[in-house]
Amino acid sequence: MPATMTISYPEALPDVLRQTPEEFARDARMAMAAKLFEMGRISSGAAAQMAGIGRVEFLLCLHRFGVAMIDLEPGDVAADATNA
Repeated sequence: MPATMTISYPEALPDVLRQTPEEFARDARMAMAAKLFEMGRISSGAAAQMAGIGRVEFLLCLHRFGVAMIDLEPGDVAADATNA
């Protein structure tokens, strides 16, 4: 059984964002999952599970949160090009 947590926020926040409470909750879960993925704390599969969506859908939604699917260092790209 998954663990749960409760987050307090201003009651009007979903309205201010022009979202239903369900849409707001979905986006909040996705934002948290995207940030943990971006920080390298969890895998894309674990993040997708946290967001309640499939892995491919999670990866395709990352751009909405300013998170790259693949985070390569400039040296990694150069090495890949050299070894290709």
